Formats: sequence, structure tokens, C-alpha cells
Amino acid sequence: MNEEHHSQEVSQQQAEDAVRTLLRWAGDDPTREGLLDTPKRVARAYRDWFSGYESDPAEFLRRTFEEVAGYDQMVVLRDIQFESHCEHHLAPIIGRAHVGYMPTNRVVGISKLARVVDGFARRLQVQEKLTAQIAHCIQETLQPSGVAVVIDASHQCMTTRGVHKRGVSMVTSQMLGSFRDDVRTRNEFLQFIGIHGSAR
Repeated sequence: MNEEHHSQEVSQQQAEDAVRTLLRWAGDDPTREGLLDTPKRVARAYRDWFSGYESDPAEFLRRTFEEVAGYDQMVVLRDIQFESHCEHHLAPIIGRAHVGYMPTNRVVGISKLARVVDGFARRLQVQEKLTAQIAHCIQETLQPSGVAVVIDASHQCMTTRGVHKRGVSMVTSQMLGSFRDDVRTRNEFLQFIGIHGSAR
């Protein structure tokens, strides 16, 4: 969703009015001094948090490099920090993504892998879907022989409400191509990111 379409759907004023409604519903007075600019700040924050709707993550992978001297071994980018939001409670999801792929004839700039993660993370998400979206975007755009994505994240909808369990994280993975089919390749990736793989 681009910004023009977004603004046609919901105006800035409508977004701010919605925040004022929530402030009243929570039991506070949106006209008091400390809250006067809060609706505007929240609307601005939403533009940032959910900017992924205004981008196509696959576009970040369009520019590739073929002069790699025949390099066809694993490329891994570890510890990509990201922030997302749970689509069930709008609560933050904060974590790290590890991305690997096996290039065929071309590679992509490493910053572009991080941008793909952010492009999907800056949307309302569930972690399982986020993991799959990143992996399939890389696979479909770069056409490598395999892609691996592991995400380790904490969910504030679990730590600040509901069961209130702090210090826990959720780990999800998506393995495609050679990472799914070849145990040695998968284990090498898991060792690169600090997770011990299967001995099989």
C-alpha cells in the first residue's frame, strides 16, 4: 500500500480522532495538556512502525552482482535486529533474524537482506508468517539453490499482558531448497548462527 492510497483510505485527522477515542476509552482526557499532541505523535509513529506497507521488499533484491569469481557457497547475515507488531494485539515483537542463501550465479548486497527483513517486519505480523515471507521473497527473487531464515523474538503481547511471562522468546525457521534437503548444509547454517544442528 503506497502513501497516496493510504491517505485516501484514512485521513490524518481520522487517525488522530481514533487515538483520541482510545484515550477517552482508557479513562483519560485527550484535551489535557500532556495529551494534546499525543494523537499526532501516535499517527506519526504508526507511519514509521508500519512503513512496510508502502514498500515492496522484493525491490531491494533486484540489483545483484555477478562478478563473484564463481562463488557458490553459503552467504549468511546474522543478528539482523528488527521490531514488528503483533496483528492480534498491536503489541511489539522485538527480535533478531538470521538469513542465509546459497547463490547460483549472483549475489546481493548484504544491506539488502536486512532491508527485506524490515520491509516485512514493519507490518502487522505473526512470527511464523514473517519468517516464511522473508524466505520466499529471497527464493523467488534471487533464485538461489536454497534459503534459510531463523527468527528469535520476544512478544510483548505475552510479556506485558495475558500470561505475563518475561524472558521467553519464540524461535521459528523456514528452510527452502538445499537447506531443507541437505542436512549438512542446514547444520552448517545453524552452526554459523550459533545453533547446533542435527547430528544425522
